[in-house]
Amino acid sequence: MPAEQFRKLGHEMVDRIASYLDTVESRPVRSGAEPGETLAKLPTTAPEHPEAWPDILADIDRVVMPGLTHWQHPGFFGFFPANSSGPAILGDLLCAGLGVQGMLWATSPACTELETRVCDWLAEMLGLPETFLSTGPGGSGGGGGGGGVIQGTASEATLVAMVAARHRAVGRARNASESRSVSPAAGPHLTVYASTQAHSSVVKAAMIAGLASGPDDRAHLRLIGTRDDYAMDPALLSRAMDDDAAAGRTPCLVIATVGTTSSTAIDPLEAIGEIVRSHGAWLHVDAAYSGAACICPEFRAAHLGAGGAALADSFAVNPHKWLLTNFDCNVTWTADRAAWTGALSVTPEYLRNAESASGRVIDYRDWQVPLGRRFRALKLWFVIRHYGAEGLRAYIRGHIQLAEYFESLVRSDGRFEVASPRTSGLVCFRLGALEGERPAATDARNRGLLERVNATGEVYLTHTVLPEIPSCPVPRLVLRMALGAPGVERRHLDRLWALLSAD
Repeated sequence: MPAEQFRKLGHEMVDRIASYLDTVESRPVRSGAEPGETLAKLPTTAPEHPEAWPDILADIDRVVMPGLTHWQHPGFFGFFPANSSGPAILGDLLCAGLGVQGMLWATSPACTELETRVCDWLAEMLGLPETFLSTGPGGSGGGGGGGGVIQGTASEATLVAMVAARHRAVGRARNASESRSVSPAAGPHLTVYASTQAHSSVVKAAMIAGLASGPDDRAHLRLIGTRDDYAMDPALLSRAMDDDAAAGRTPCLVIATVGTTSSTAIDPLEAIGEIVRSHGAWLHVDAAYSGAACICPEFRAAHLGAGGAALADSFAVNPHKWLLTNFDCNVTWTADRAAWTGALSVTPEYLRNAESASGRVIDYRDWQVPLGRRFRALKLWFVIRHYGAEGLRAYIRGHIQLAEYFESLVRSDGRFEVASPRTSGLVCFRLGALEGERPAATDARNRGLLERVNATGEVYLTHTVLPEIPSCPVPRLVLRMALGAPGVERRHLDRLWALLSAD
């Protein structure tokens, strides 16, 4: 493509994106496409000859747009948000244009060192301990230093934390066996722990890492029950780890969640951390959505406890959820760099170079599952510099204030109930049970309400099922209102409430 044509089409594409963001509120939030509808608009074979760009661009409106759910729509309240912003879009554009493959420091030093610095910036903005900084001291694992890395998603972070924990546990067991002149044989029987409300990526990571043969295999995986607030019960965790240790198994990894997917419950990090440390296991904190709230000092204690994340070996946040950085961008920090990279480092001859051999540089290929990597730090760098820490704090505070407002609307109507404690930008609510109504009938009324509201095209909510807890012996279907869309305002919540309460 000649430079002039690229320049012309590039300007047109930026104009198209800007117009889309300006008018997204006028579109139905959720796609109404039927299965196979987009496929039917596409030829079954690739074009043999070049096609004209006016035709290609016209197919964005004809083929693509009808099949999109608009995550940037201010009426999008489903799942968790996937933020986008002008600075982040420009960062992604530059990333694509530069075409950097940053697997090694040597393949583009700026790609590596900018990422290292931006991860340190964000760690300090969130109030994380010095052990997670690239310049910080070694963490609880004694690895001699930490640092941050940009992964694709929190699911990847969970997997890498699991293999790092396994690497450290197996190494310790091997050293202990050698000191006793005993063969390590097949290695220790490792066990992994998370709450029943932890993200499904924990089970998936165990399957990938060889610690589970399928979703229901619990030979190495323990799902710990919760308290009434749906947060992990430390007493149950302690009992499970003690029982495994007494049976000759090796507690390897505990995954604590700061903001569970269903209800944004916050596992008590201090109590969990002390238990984990007593067993010498790895503590990974999945704070994918709610961790962003820690950018505001007033929310840190509620999310991290008085001790913060000081007892954690790794910690993950998704700026692509709630910090205006478009997908994909997860930042994961480790306090035990040696175990983290030791679990993932493979160096064939064709990757060897003097800089890596010197030990003075970071090669991020050793911090993730893939070898190759994009220059994702650019978009996060642009976002932090454009908004500043002050602007990002204002963004989070504004959303939490809106969540408080919506919660007050729910509490003001006797037909509805708040179904779980609100900890950040998510409100779980439902129509309460009518007198003498069976739980299944209550769930059906709530499902019907969800379907009717979503069918308007003005808003999009999702649901979950909260499990039985000590104070409520039956599971409950609840509606989730997740704040985070960039343009959401109070008027959008008023409209949502009008739709919900119309009956």
